Amino acid sequence: MRIPDEFIEELRQRNDIESVVSSYVTLKRRGSTSVGLCPFHSEKSPSFTVYPSSNSYYCFGCGAGGDPITFIRGIENLDYIEAVRFLADRCGMRMPESGYDDTMQKLRVKIYEINRAAARFFHEQLKTPEGKVGLDYFKERELSAKTIKHFGLGYAPESWDALYKHLRGLGFTDDLIFQADLISKRKSGNGYYDRFRGRAMYPIIDLRGNVIAFGGRRINNEDKSVAKYINSSDTPVYKKSTVLYALNYAKNSKHKGIILAEGYMDVIALHQAGFDNAVAACGTAFTQEQARLLSRYTDEIIVTLDADEAGQKATNRTIEILKSTGMNIRVLRVDGAKDPDEFIKKFGAGRFQALLDGANNDIEYKISAAKAKFDITTDDGKLSALKQISQVLSQTDDPIARDLYTGRVADEFGVSKDVLIRQINVMFKSRLNNERKQHINKEISRPVSTDRVNPEKRFNTRAAMAEETILALLFSDPSLYEYVFSLIKADDFVTTFNGRVYKYLCDLLENGKTPDISYFSSEFTPDEMGKIVGIFNKRLSLDTNKQQVDDCVKVILGEQDIKKAADSASESDWAASIKRITDKKRGSK
Repeated sequence: MRIPDEFIEELRQRNDIESVVSSYVTLKRRGSTSVGLCPFHSEKSPSFTVYPSSNSYYCFGCGAGGDPITFIRGIENLDYIEAVRFLADRCGMRMPESGYDDTMQKLRVKIYEINRAAARFFHEQLKTPEGKVGLDYFKERELSAKTIKHFGLGYAPESWDALYKHLRGLGFTDDLIFQADLISKRKSGNGYYDRFRGRAMYPIIDLRGNVIAFGGRRINNEDKSVAKYINSSDTPVYKKSTVLYALNYAKNSKHKGIILAEGYMDVIALHQAGFDNAVAACGTAFTQEQARLLSRYTDEIIVTLDADEAGQKATNRTIEILKSTGMNIRVLRVDGAKDPDEFIKKFGAGRFQALLDGANNDIEYKISAAKAKFDITTDDGKLSALKQISQVLSQTDDPIARDLYTGRVADEFGVSKDVLIRQINVMFKSRLNNERKQHINKEISRPVSTDRVNPEKRFNTRAAMAEETILALLFSDPSLYEYVFSLIKADDFVTTFNGRVYKYLCDLLENGKTPDISYFSSEFTPDEMGKIVGIFNKRLSLDTNKQQVDDCVKVILGEQDIKKAADSASESDWAASIKRITDKKRGSK
């Protein structure tokens, strides 16, 4: 059963789309709408539009769209009921006692409970004789008791089933513990064993304070037979590509910007030293989703990854991902230590602050890295460095930045700025041409239809467009409903998705309800909501009249006739059937 419409209507009124979206996206007023950078895909120019009049949003870049509930589902990775609950809590409304399916919500709540119990178990182990090895490890890393408690650090004992037995004793079932990814099935198929054993444990906490996953580090560095780190796999409450370790603390920091570090210990050491604006990816390479998440909380990122070759490669890759968000990027070179944790231990927090203050932007970092690779006291070294630096500057779209750094490099290397500019411009134009060719090749190789929501549109374009116009006309002028419904039913629609939308829209109108976007979010997925809002917005460019209805109905019924003929006719009389239908259509004009 659905949540009562009256509750959803009040929820919608108390959560206007602008206030909900502006908590995550910087919006700028543009006439009667507001625009911003889409939080659901990377873009440099804003294509994400908020419509206060219809309490909806739509991205013209990726097609995301919907009402406040749909937005929260996408941005917070929640199901429908959880998103409604989130918005209800936001405006002080109490959820109805019953009348809706909250199976997934209950499962997530249970997994939160299991994770919280597991985190307590791991933390308490530090106080036991068996867990002393874990406590000693954290002390060796110079972590204070306050820091250990603040981050909820713990130890997973060597036992095969200590956690499993503890959780079973608390009443949790095997299936729930397994879904939380805290145990694994034995190869024999009989029984389970703890997934984390003999490891320092790092609880991963979401922005609302829930323990959602764990990272476990091998304590015995001599034993190379086991992985150094084990991290939770994705679960109903955790998707590692969308989570950043310690962002729950860093988002409230008073420091400027956010420091992106390599791993758990770097982040913890930075927080202990007073830099509580540090975060890290959770056992995965940095992702576009994590970049977009960071852009909600800051406009500046300081990338500080390990100084080894792997760390430098990761830094370059991370810079490219972050550039798509429009944030200011600076890169911290940790000279004299392999990572921030070691640097702070050697030189202290004051020296690290000085490093932060002097951190280069991404262009300066790449230029410095290019110079460091070659012996620029020799002509060959200078030439090689200049070629690589030119390549770096050719990747920069900002002409002012290109000119500024070209001048600096020319002065430093004692070469003509004009010659260097010509070389960089040749590389720049070559890059643009290559990108253009890649885009064309990508478009050529792209399937004819990339419409995941309505794949039938590919083969029935005219009918699908007519169906969308019918829907837009009804959104625009509900008084046309009786006339439209007398001509065409949902079963007459050629594409299944549009038929579903039409049927639901007719049900709303039949019951005297306004066809508001918010009514659809309980019955359609976020992807489908984007398509519906796109159709809904078409109403703004339509003249609503019965002639348009007649024209669209003729197209839909005509295409439906052809489709039925193709499905039912034998191969021998298929062509004859199509000819009769075509002649009939021509005669009716």
